Amino acid sequence: MHGITKRALLGATLLAPALAWAQSFPDRPVRLVLGFPPGTGPDLVARQLAEALRESWPQGVAVDNKPGAAGHIAAAEVARAPADGYTLLLGEVGQLAMAPSTHARIPYDPAKDFAPIAEVAVADFALVVPPALPVQDMAGFAAWAKQQRQVFMATFGAGTPGHFGASLLGTGGGLPVEAVHFRSTGEALTAVLNGQVQGMFGTVALTAPQVRDGKLRALAVTGTAPSPLLPGMPTMAAAGRPDLAFSAWFGVVAPAATPVAVQAAIEGAILKALGSTALRSKLEESGFRLAPLGRADFAALIRAETARWAEVVRSTGFRAIE
Repeated sequence: MHGITKRALLGATLLAPALAWAQSFPDRPVRLVLGFPPGTGPDLVARQLAEALRESWPQGVAVDNKPGAAGHIAAAEVARAPADGYTLLLGEVGQLAMAPSTHARIPYDPAKDFAPIAEVAVADFALVVPPALPVQDMAGFAAWAKQQRQVFMATFGAGTPGHFGASLLGTGGGLPVEAVHFRSTGEALTAVLNGQVQGMFGTVALTAPQVRDGKLRALAVTGTAPSPLLPGMPTMAAAGRPDLAFSAWFGVVAPAATPVAVQAAIEGAILKALGSTALRSKLEESGFRLAPLGRADFAALIRAETARWAEVVRSTGFRAIE
């Protein structure tokens, strides 16, 4: 008993500085790094989250855009940052779950280099086609596609959710789908608008205005629930393709060695911010769904998504990018 008491006292003594540190965190601005340029959807999520965090963190949050290399530059920088809670990453599905399968080498290990803190938001996709295509829904698209020698689907890059969505569309439905990779989402969308390709998986935020203007036709959305930006549009599951239920998700991670007490403090502040009605409204207007998951649930999501996308990548025969 005496030994247990001494060990307990020693543990409490060692824990005290970390708890005191967490209670005073933050005492200066926090840097939120993301691998996308200003003006993009993820940048909007980061800046709206930073604003909502001011209630808990009056010192402020500085959003630091580090685009390039599929987000790997930003992720690697945070992985190597001091583990003090002052440098965080707003990561996404590509960086945190798909990269180990889509890239032969990446400058960080998503499973070892980060401590998951909180999921923040989700962006669902819509399968859109040119209005001239003689289809009105998923069943019609499948029937039409089976009569074609090849159906070209635009993507916003090899190894992206849009790419694997196109691959799943073909393999899961027995359709002759061929992915056509463009350098950016804008170029892919333009190809659909011009009728150069027969469709694409684009985020609801990107495609909804074109659908409302009659420039594109949406067939279904990939989320678990219908999107308010596309009223009446069925989910893929409701349209008979549950295998096409996928989304791009975004969440905050910290360097792996960040003290648990500091992780908990950051988690609490983020979940509090995600309870903001104003934040929810702003993100929903921009095509995102709030997804307030804490550390344990977010870690479980990353593990599940890593396994899921590894299987998807394997099934499509995709060759990892060097």
